[in-house]
This record gives sequence, C-alpha cells and structure tokens, in this order.
Amino acid sequence: MSALHLTVAVEKLAFSAPFRIAGRVFEHQDAVVVTLDDGAHRGRGEACGVFYLDDGVPQMLAAIEAQRAAIERGIDRTGLQRLLPAGGARNALDCALWELDAQRSGKPVWTLAGLKPPRELTTTFTLGADEPEVMAAGARRYAEARALKLKLTGNLELDALRVAAVRAARPDVWLGVDANQAYAIGQLARLVEILEEARVELLEQPLPRGREADLDDFASPIPIAADESALGLNDIAGLVGRFDTVNIKLDKCGGLTEGLAMAREARRAGLDVMVGNMMGSSLAMAPAFVLGQLCDVVDLDGPTFLAHDRTPGVRYARGMIWCDDAVWGSAAAARGMS
Repeated sequence: MSALHLTVAVEKLAFSAPFRIAGRVFEHQDAVVVTLDDGAHRGRGEACGVFYLDDGVPQMLAAIEAQRAAIERGIDRTGLQRLLPAGGARNALDCALWELDAQRSGKPVWTLAGLKPPRELTTTFTLGADEPEVMAAGARRYAEARALKLKLTGNLELDALRVAAVRAARPDVWLGVDANQAYAIGQLARLVEILEEARVELLEQPLPRGREADLDDFASPIPIAADESALGLNDIAGLVGRFDTVNIKLDKCGGLTEGLAMAREARRAGLDVMVGNMMGSSLAMAPAFVLGQLCDVVDLDGPTFLAHDRTPGVRYARGMIWCDDAVWGSAAAARGMS
C-alpha cells in the first residue's frame, strides 16, 4: 500500500435557523473533514459524529490522531475496519478511502460498491419540533416535498397537535415521525393510534436504546424504525421481530463500508432499509446517497438546514435528491474542490 498524507480540518457548519429535536436545539454543526493524499490521488470524507454517544469533534480528532502513523503508512478500507471502532472518525476516513480508490481506479464509487448507476431519490424533508402552527407553516413552505418527517418530543398531547397540524397542511405527502427515544412503552399504543389517524407511515425510534425488548409483544399497524437502536452491523439480529426498518447513518456505523454491509444484512433479515444523516454538508450526503440506492426510505436533507453548502453540492428538486459524481466519489471529484 502507498504511503498517505493525512490532513484533518474542523469546519463549523452554520444553520440558517435553530433546529429542535427531543431534548436538544441545534444552531450549528461542527464537522471533521479529512483528506487522504497519495501524491497523485486524493480522497475526502466528512463526519459530524453522534452527539448522543459523546462522539463529537474532540473525540473524533483524538481517535484520528491516535492512529495517524498507521494511517499514513498506508491503509485500505478493510484495515481501517480493524483499526478504528464505529463512529465519526472512521466514517470520515472510510469515505475518504472510497473516493481515493475511485481516483486510483478511474471508476466511480457506486461501481466499486457493485451497484447499478445511481438514480434520483425521493428524500424526506424534516420539520424540527415546534408549535403546531409553526410546523404546519413549515410543511407548506416545503411545497415540492413528496415526503416529510416530523420531530416529536415525547409530550403526547402536543405531539398529537403537531402531527394533526402538519397533516392538515399537507394532506398529499408521505409522512413519518421521529420520536428520538422520547416515549415509554406504556404510551406507545395511544401514540400509534394518533399517528394512524393522521396517516403516518413510519414511526422512528419511539423507545430509548436498551428498551428494545419492550417491543416484543407490541403489534403496530405503522412500521417502526430503529435508529439509536441500530448503531452498527452487530445490532441487526436484535431488531428482528421488534422493528420493521433499520435507519443506517454513516456517522453511527463508521462509514460507507459498514453501511453497505448493514443494508445487505438487513435485507437478508427481512427488514426494510432507511438511510439517514447526522446533518452535514453535501460532502457527507454524497456517500449516503450511494447507500440510498439500496434503501426504501431516504432522509438526506442535511444541507437544506445550512446557511451555506459546498460547491458543487447535491441538488434538491421536486422533492428529490440527486448527487452527481462530481460532488464526491468519482475519478475527478476531489481535484481542486473543497
């Protein structure tokens, strides 16, 4: 393997407006961006980490710097899987290695991953938790959206009003909700009734991670997706019979390499597959877009929350996302771009 030069930078991605989920409000997102250069080719990766796992910028930087010597001696994606655990640090490096391999081979990442030429994907657009009328107005502003996802907070009465207001504002769209672990099993039956009345088609992570067994005897007419309960490949087996869908995020599982493995294993286990994001710019969405080619539900709207995205970037039009190879992952994508 060729020696590599590793560059690590921290970038502050400013949001255009505050974004609220259960228990947290975001006004910006810090991202770690890595570049791997062998002297002739260059690969890039971006990671925002996983805040609820205490995987932020300091932790990602420390993990990368601790292995700098091993990385710069030369490493491939298989070796990286052994070198670092799942998380943002490995995600940034793994995505950089995918793009580096694309440059070296002259083939786009989707070809290296054994996928068909990519297609435009319908993506959800997310409404942060707010007053019902504010969320309804937000839903109307997403005039082209074909799919919306609502953040809930665990306040059953207020969440019911939020869902009803958004459905009234947009009776035409696919609607999902993300509870971000805010509910207990005793509240779940009533929540599902409310969601069913509003024609909600996906309920994401209603219970805290660690309470998966509470779903053993719970039958839901609405598919339930595992997010925080599905951090990596080893979690898949424990989801069967409890969840219907697995939400794969590259910052959680540690990169596109494991994300692809998770999608294929979830299919084998009879689960549907979703791709999500921990915010980020188009550089983070691009590898997730590759994974999205294998998914039933796509939630890749992270750049829409930013005051400024990268150029070139992913394109949002008619409720869909498209990522050209020029953004990331082609033989030419990394040349002269940031």
